[in-house]
Amino acid sequence: MAFFLEKLETILFVVLPYFAFVTLPFVSIARYKRQPRAYMKRASRTIENRRHFLAVVPFHIGIFVVLAGHLLAFFIPGGLLAWNSRPIRLYALEVTGLAFGILTLVGMIGAITRRMGNPKLKSATTTMDWALYALLLVQVILGISVAVFNRWGSSWFATVLTPYLWSLFALRPDTSFITGLPVLTKLHIVNAYLLFLIFPHTRLVHMLVAPFPAIWRKPQAAGWRRPAPQGVAAAPKRLETRA
Repeated sequence: MAFFLEKLETILFVVLPYFAFVTLPFVSIARYKRQPRAYMKRASRTIENRRHFLAVVPFHIGIFVVLAGHLLAFFIPGGLLAWNSRPIRLYALEVTGLAFGILTLVGMIGAITRRMGNPKLKSATTTMDWALYALLLVQVILGISVAVFNRWGSSWFATVLTPYLWSLFALRPDTSFITGLPVLTKLHIVNAYLLFLIFPHTRLVHMLVAPFPAIWRKPQAAGWRRPAPQGVAAAPKRLETRA
């Protein structure tokens, strides 16, 4: 049994991350060459502008802050531990992370229900897209669970996960750092690797290039027509010009 668990740990925390990290750039480049249109963001906000805002904006704000906290613990663990040396600052950081995690969850649920409830958006969503949404939802729930049940994550991330991750990048993987971690945390890590693995196969791959063409592209005109009440002539089509 111990031998089996050791091999499983090697597969999940050594083989899987390397496979995901290598697959991500190669599949992304290959897909860009074969399907360049896949890297063009579809303007779904023109279909349901209000619901789009209420779902996507909270998700983006929440996930940006949460990822920033993870990157902070990865790149400057010493500074983070120095910040956490005072309990009041540790509490503030933990509460802030949990609050933005919940905000991410609210936005994620809104984005999924919006996509499921709109026939046009649902038809434009592939199986891999749904798989990514499911993994993202699980990842956010796991992250919140870790914050609640395995507290002080910002400190043990810097002292445990950061050395493990750097050992992967140094090509000297050392799983001894994470052997004693709780199951919730290990599931959170494995799920992150699965997200990296399927990301280049989904519509969200446009995130890799979307910010850059928008800098020099010409203004685009997007229009929509709202249904007119019965007995009232249809209103003229409204155009919105955006850079």
